[in-house]
Amino acid sequence: MKRVLLLLLGTVSLAALTVSGGCGGQTENVAQEVAQSMPPLLDRELFFGDPEVSGAQLSPDGEWMTFLKPYVGARNIWIKRADEPFANARPVTADKRPVPGYFWSRDSKYILYVQDKNGDENYHVWAVNPGEPVVAETNVPPARDLTPVDGVRASIYSVPKNDPDVMIVGLNDRDPSYHDVYRVQISTGERTLVRENTDQIAGWDFDHEGRLRLAMRTLPGGGTELLRVDLQGLTRLATSTYEEELNTVNFHRDGRHVYVETNVGDVDLAQLMLMDIETGVMQFVEGDPNGEVDFGGATFHPDTEELLATFYLGDRVRVYPKTEFATSLWESLEKALPEGEISLTSTTRDLSKLLVAVSSDVDPGTVYLFDTATGQATMQYRSRPDLPSEHLAPMKPVHYAARDGMTIHGYLTLPRGKPDKNLPVVMYIHGGPWARDSWGYEPYCQFLANRGYAVMQVNYRSSTGYGKRYLNAGNREWGIGAMQHDVTDAVEWLKREGVADPAKVAIFGGSYGGYCTLAGVTFTPDLYACGIPYVGPSNLITLIESFPEYWKPFLEGSWYKRVGDPAVEADREDLIARSPLFKCDQIKCPLLVVHGANDPRVKQNESDQIVAALRDKGKAVSYLVAPDEGHGFRAPNNRKALAVAMEKFLSEQLGGRYQEDVNPETQQRLDEITVDVSTVGVKAPGES
Repeated sequence: MKRVLLLLLGTVSLAALTVSGGCGGQTENVAQEVAQSMPPLLDRELFFGDPEVSGAQLSPDGEWMTFLKPYVGARNIWIKRADEPFANARPVTADKRPVPGYFWSRDSKYILYVQDKNGDENYHVWAVNPGEPVVAETNVPPARDLTPVDGVRASIYSVPKNDPDVMIVGLNDRDPSYHDVYRVQISTGERTLVRENTDQIAGWDFDHEGRLRLAMRTLPGGGTELLRVDLQGLTRLATSTYEEELNTVNFHRDGRHVYVETNVGDVDLAQLMLMDIETGVMQFVEGDPNGEVDFGGATFHPDTEELLATFYLGDRVRVYPKTEFATSLWESLEKALPEGEISLTSTTRDLSKLLVAVSSDVDPGTVYLFDTATGQATMQYRSRPDLPSEHLAPMKPVHYAARDGMTIHGYLTLPRGKPDKNLPVVMYIHGGPWARDSWGYEPYCQFLANRGYAVMQVNYRSSTGYGKRYLNAGNREWGIGAMQHDVTDAVEWLKREGVADPAKVAIFGGSYGGYCTLAGVTFTPDLYACGIPYVGPSNLITLIESFPEYWKPFLEGSWYKRVGDPAVEADREDLIARSPLFKCDQIKCPLLVVHGANDPRVKQNESDQIVAALRDKGKAVSYLVAPDEGHGFRAPNNRKALAVAMEKFLSEQLGGRYQEDVNPETQQRLDEITVDVSTVGVKAPGES
């Protein structure tokens, strides 16, 4: 169980191009050569339309392969026999909203998936039996809602190995802040209460047989405690402060021990430990062999639960096989597959067949079916077969010193076909903020680089993965502190390196990245030529006070400690000082503000407030609101409409390339989600 820390998207400008010692004619010739050497303008649909095929999984028995593909206008689940061509596949769901995720039941009988309503994140769990007759109206088998309670968010805790017709879920139907535990019969939907959560438990852990063994609870003042669930109550096994990590990873196959990821005590980088749940004693298993980053994750045998491999995410992913079988398997994969990042996406129960993806910074991924007995890999599909990798831009890891001397990590994507000097730049800031960017294919980076922009991603302090000192160096440093300075210092570094045109720097990001965008244009108004805040908070007080009820158990150990508690007067004053809304008169550049109407994390009112305030002050602001989205746009029509608005906005402000032609349906959708800012009102506190 992971502790929750969430908040948790033309023409070429040649004005700056000069040649020393040359005349005007020579400058014009060089400009023409640069323009000619740039890659073709790639259609935005290649980046933001739904992929033809994605998310493939093997059934545990290896007989079936499922995958995601558009059907009835949205991304749905399809099925075929594992050895059949994709042309023989048929849909098994017909949801009008894209399916965000799914998995197989252990007996390979049911496909289980989650779905919410227009982005409200109140996920329900649905089951479909692909063997049942199809319904005439939809041409797919009937899907059953296994958690049919309105306004409730379901959490999937366990799918026991010894009872494949059972799933254990949490529902916050009795108390919106805490999830009670239910046993659900997949075949019938019958739901039985296992444990009522009257102990303020933030998360539950079950062993491989579906037995409730562990619980995690937030401590007063922050921090967490890991508890053993006994017949007579709860027994504390370990604790952590709010500045430390303590997360269970997987139960050991002996049932008595559990793998734990932690940096409790005099340890900076999180390590993999093995805890005895009878005594609470931990023994060291592994830390980063390079001593650079936190423990990244582990792969276990799907049947025996033997630890097969660990991995670490530094500048790139590093994999470490742990058994002779895993070492041989990894060597076979590297031999059979093309160069790139290899990731295991799905396996059969006996590991005889694997689905593996190979991807890179310029390739969103190709999926192969790998036979472990023969060592043969058979290509199944490319995620985006029409996207030409040869025209995409390499992403490189970068490091620079912040103003206080701290080394900050990030990634820089430079446009192809242009000198790496005096470029328009888009600072693309990740959300979280307790998350991180990583090397690989990123659609916004490639889309923007194709338009002629350098794209800088910053793993500012507070980003995860680099140790607790790096993470905690961002505590209480939002907006006017070191977290924002890290982004500002990245801009200054790009200027010193000669990469950035100082007059053509934009900032864009979602969630915390949206806040960082607003903070950047507010508190450093001379740094940016424009900004695109995407589902970003403008007022930290209204943000925190409007969080969903099921976040409340985590706030004291995360938001209140790391950001501030609006109920504490000194914190409230500090939150006001860090909120762009109250200083928006300082904003000088144009903004394109983007939001989803049903966002449960960052309410639409956060964008309404800043848009109305900027409008009333005569500032340049445009506004997009998708009525069928939440915390980020999931539907392809909304993603494509946003891309049109973004590239036109950036072209106007920075001079990058712009695709003039727009699909009529995309243009219609853009018109529908474009808000007349004169109509924007602001809700009073407490108004829904």
